[in-house]
Amino acid sequence: MKVLVPVKRVVDYNVKVRVKSDGSGVDIANVKMSMNPFDEIAVEEAMRLKESGKVTEVIAISCGVSQCQETLRTAMAIGADRAILVESDADLQPLAVAKLLKAIADKEQPQLIILGKQAIDDDCNQTGQMLAALLGWPQATFASKVVLEEGKVLVTREVDGGLETLALTLPAIITTDLRLNEPRYVTLPNIMKAKKKTLDMFKPADLDVDVTPRLKTLKVVEPAKRSAGIKVPDVATLVAKLRNEAKVI
Repeated sequence: MKVLVPVKRVVDYNVKVRVKSDGSGVDIANVKMSMNPFDEIAVEEAMRLKESGKVTEVIAISCGVSQCQETLRTAMAIGADRAILVESDADLQPLAVAKLLKAIADKEQPQLIILGKQAIDDDCNQTGQMLAALLGWPQATFASKVVLEEGKVLVTREVDGGLETLALTLPAIITTDLRLNEPRYVTLPNIMKAKKKTLDMFKPADLDVDVTPRLKTLKVVEPAKRSAGIKVPDVATLVAKLRNEAKVI
């Protein structure tokens, strides 16, 4: 069984992002970049399935600038067998990424695609769902447990009322949630081994995919700073302020 795991290069989650002075976007110059945390969980889950003997090959894929090779090397250090980079300097939006992933899926014919539920930079939470629609495959989002069986996969996901378990016929698409697993620590020997693994590169034109942006960012602004809180002497004053100043009651 072959598993495809898309990974995205994003600003490291420990970094406090800054908005550019012209409001055109986030400043990523000289900022530490790393693998999207939800994608790291997806790679870890694919590796656990391989270690259980139910998966034979794990392929990491990324779409973006040439520096995404670093992210793919990290995925291979975790344990992915090989990697694919679709290199593009364009602003890749979820639909464009989903189309690129579909083209790769048509080429590689995986039985399972595991993605992070969303990227921490744009928080779109769209690529997995769009890819499922393009491929016509069943999907299970926000997975907190994955069990692979003969010809199908059981996915437990968190819903408002508790837990829901879905049975999907393979091939299928899964998006991962935080509670699915704890990604392993990448060791130096595995980092060295990753340098020898295969990394294939394509351009969107090679896959006959148009990645022209369909959305335009008008302006990016930082969240407004919260005003300082105050203490009130009694409940009556609190109610009056909530009614007259905050206007929430």
